[in-house]
Amino acid sequence: MFTTMFWILAIWLVVNGVWTCTATDNRELMKWFGWINVVAIIVGFWVFYGAAAVAALSVWFTVVNWVNVVLAIVQFYLAYRQAGAAHHA
Repeated sequence: MFTTMFWILAIWLVVNGVWTCTATDNRELMKWFGWINVVAIIVGFWVFYGAAAVAALSVWFTVVNWVNVVLAIVQFYLAYRQAGAAHHA
């Protein structure tokens, strides 16, 4: 379960990260991806602390989980910021 979930989360991180970098103007999808990312974070930490760890992936699993946290924060910032805030530079 540990290895399988690691690869699911790693692939999700890549897809989600690429999408976030290329579609920063689509606020509605940014909200969806942000909330899906919250679920991925909860599942990721639950598996990390609840399943039997694989030593070779343990550090990378932690990295993937925390990068997902940062990505979710960025997504929520981009999705829920005030519409005019980006134009007041």
